[in-house]
Formats: sequence, structure tokens, C-alpha cells
Amino acid sequence: MNRTRLTGVAAITVTSLLWGTTGTAATFAPDAGPLAIGAAALGIGGLLQALIALPALRAAGPVLRRHAGLVVLGALAVAVYPLAFYSSMHLAGVSVGAVVSLASAPLASGLLERVVEARPLSRWWMLAAGLGVLGSTLLCLSTAGGPEEAGLATPAGVLLGLVAGLTYAVYSWAVHRLMSHRAGRAASMGAVFGAGGLLLMPVLVLTGAPLVASTPAFLVAGYMALVPMFLGYLLFGFGLTRVPASTATTVTLSEPAVATVLAVLIVGERLTPLGWTGLAVICAVLVLLALAPATAPVPTAPIPIRATSPVSTPAHTPPRGARNAAPQRHDTENSFPGHRIHRDEQIIRN
Repeated sequence: MNRTRLTGVAAITVTSLLWGTTGTAATFAPDAGPLAIGAAALGIGGLLQALIALPALRAAGPVLRRHAGLVVLGALAVAVYPLAFYSSMHLAGVSVGAVVSLASAPLASGLLERVVEARPLSRWWMLAAGLGVLGSTLLCLSTAGGPEEAGLATPAGVLLGLVAGLTYAVYSWAVHRLMSHRAGRAASMGAVFGAGGLLLMPVLVLTGAPLVASTPAFLVAGYMALVPMFLGYLLFGFGLTRVPASTATTVTLSEPAVATVLAVLIVGERLTPLGWTGLAVICAVLVLLALAPATAPVPTAPIPIRATSPVSTPAHTPPRGARNAAPQRHDTENSFPGHRIHRDEQIIRN
């Protein structure tokens, strides 16, 4: 492994470890509700993302205005995501809420590509979706025999985890589309997260009083906004410039593992054997989605080959009377579809 790739993997690994601490960190501010925690974490973190991207935002202003609908859609998803994510962990527990949210995000991404871009889903994705439903059902059944309040809280937490996964997929898709329109990575992230952070500010004002009522709660809010959200996303973007997206996705599988271990060791959560089985199934879904394609390859029509006559003028010999004519321009981009696809991929990477 060369140094560039090793640096990228290390950055994404640190990011996953930081993201995995968010649920446990939130438990150290018990008087602050999940809405306040979520609004502080991604609200302040999103505004900081926009602040450091100001030069890129000014340069990409015309592109962002032309695609304002994508910015609005992504911002709405950014605003809903932390509220659903932290509420999920509050109701169903850190381990269950984190794993369900993270496992459902790539599933939602596959559905989004199927509905919006009409890309057929692969059999691997369908298998992963079925296992995801099975794992979530096992998690809900693991508390069915407990107290009524706990039995109702877990399904509600799982449902909110699915909402978190969906909104994560939506804002990721919106950012990806903005980058494909040549907005640039910094401008796309800054616009979507900055606008989403602004939408979260009213929620923070209405619910954030407990975050400043005590020193521990204030420290938790500051840690969530500055370390997992702001620093984490910076490291993730740094890593993506050095490793492929498939490698990054595989490395981030450590996040739900970290969240579960911290929840058991520090928070003191306990799961029944049925609950552990459900978590294991969902972890298998994450591995499957990281290694297998979500969408099936789209068949392309073969390029027709013009038949030539048995006796033809050699390619290097111009026709009589046309020796001084300007050479005919061959439009490679239009004649070979793969060239355009390759060009778009380069735009997204850069």
C-alpha cells in the first residue's frame, strides 16, 4: 500500500471512530433532548463547513443558483437527519439506533437511484434489503416481551433510524449531483450543509437551553459540533481524495461496531440474544452493501460498424482532388459513449 493510499485509509478510519462516539457522547448530557443534541451537532458543524468553503461558494455561485433545487433538497435532508438519528438512539438505544441508521442509508441510496435515475437494482442489493428487513424485525422482537414502554420505544426508534438512513442518502445524492454539475466538492458540501445548518438553528434556539445550563452538557455540544461533525467531515473529504469511494465505504463499517462496543462498555446497554442476532444480520448487510454493487449494469447498444467495400481507398491516401482539403474532425466524445462517462467521473473526482 503506497503512502497516499495509506494516508487516505487512516483519515477515513479516524473519521469512523469519531462518528462512532456520537451516541455515547450524547448520553453524557441527559438533560438535553435528542433534538437539541442533533441541532447543535450538525447545525453548528454545517455552518462551519460553509464558513471554510466561502471562497469555493463564491466561485461556484452561478452553478449553485442554477441548481438551487438540489441545494434546497439536500439542506432539508441535512436538517432532518440529525433529529431522526439522535431520536432513534434515544428511543431504541445507541447500538440499535446507530446500526439501523447506518445500514438503511446504502439501501435507501439504491432505491433513490432506482426511482430517480431508473437504474435497475442488482440481486445483491435485493438480498441485502431482505436481510435488512429481517435484522430490523429481530431487533423489534427482542423487546416485545419487555415493559410496554420499552416495547413501543424500540420500534419507534427503528422507524426513526430508517428515516435517518433515507435522509442521509438524499443529501449524499444531492451533493453528488451538484459535484457532477461542476460545483466542486467544497462548494457542494458547503452549500448543502451550510443551508441545512441554518434550518437547524431555530430548533437549537427552541430546545438548546439545557445545553448551556451545565458545563458537561455544554462540553458535549461543543465536542459533537467540532469533533465528529466538523473535523470528521473534513477528514472524510481528505480521505476521499486519496482512496476510491468503495474503499471508503468498506472502512466506515467500523463506525457501527464502535458505537455498539461503546454502548455496551460505557453506557451499559444490554441486548437479548435475539437482539444480538438482529445486529449481526444488519452488520452482514453493511458488509454486503460495501462489497457488492447496488445497481445492475445498464446494457448499452453495440456501436454499429459500417461495412466497407472489398475495394476501398487506403486510409492514408486522400481521395483524388481533396489532397489539400482540411482534415475532417472526428468527434470522439459523441462517437464513443464511454469517453463521456469517463470524463464525468473525472469531474466528480476533482
